[in-house]
Amino acid sequence: MNFEPYRKIAIDGLWKNNQALVALLGLCPLLAVSNSVVNSLGLGLATTVALVLSNTFVSLIRNHVSHEVRLPVFVLVIASNVTIIDLLMNAFFHDLHKILGIFIPLIVTNCAIIGRAEAFASKNTVDKALADGFFVGLGFTLALVALGAMREIIGTGMLFGRAGLMFGDIARNWSVQVFHDYGGFLLAILPPGAFIGLGLMIAVKNVIDARAKR
Repeated sequence: MNFEPYRKIAIDGLWKNNQALVALLGLCPLLAVSNSVVNSLGLGLATTVALVLSNTFVSLIRNHVSHEVRLPVFVLVIASNVTIIDLLMNAFFHDLHKILGIFIPLIVTNCAIIGRAEAFASKNTVDKALADGFFVGLGFTLALVALGAMREIIGTGMLFGRAGLMFGDIARNWSVQVFHDYGGFLLAILPPGAFIGLGLMIAVKNVIDARAKR
């Protein structure tokens, strides 16, 4: 079996075409909820599941949908998947769902999802579309969690605060006090902190890419 196409899909999704750091798609929810690791992980996983399901279904029906109506059909597929995810999160992660709020339903409008459906899933087989959805979602999640960790540490001096929202009672003591006797830095957990943090992450990636080319 030739794994080279899947290797390229993985590298593109995680690094070369990372939706948050390169394509700069899905920035509204990324910037809005990335003030902690738990919030970032919750939204990132929800987006990943939506990408995997949407890519898979779009690839399955790609030969049965006419070119003229493909985009409305793709949006309908994405909206159906996101509605299921939203209901499941409300049922099993109710407190986290309340915090993420409108940004779970708004996954429907995430340009990364409709973009991958149109640019990749509609032109490739199910296995490749599924892999693309997984690695694009994973790359988005990793960027989201990295930004959330940076903002949470700088803003509050802690990490994994309120982990019980996602992992239940077993995780209530998972929080780590990174800086003791730390008064916090409010800017980091406010919206401007998200823009500054994301800009720093993009700059670091560009430096790494430039050094790799040299």
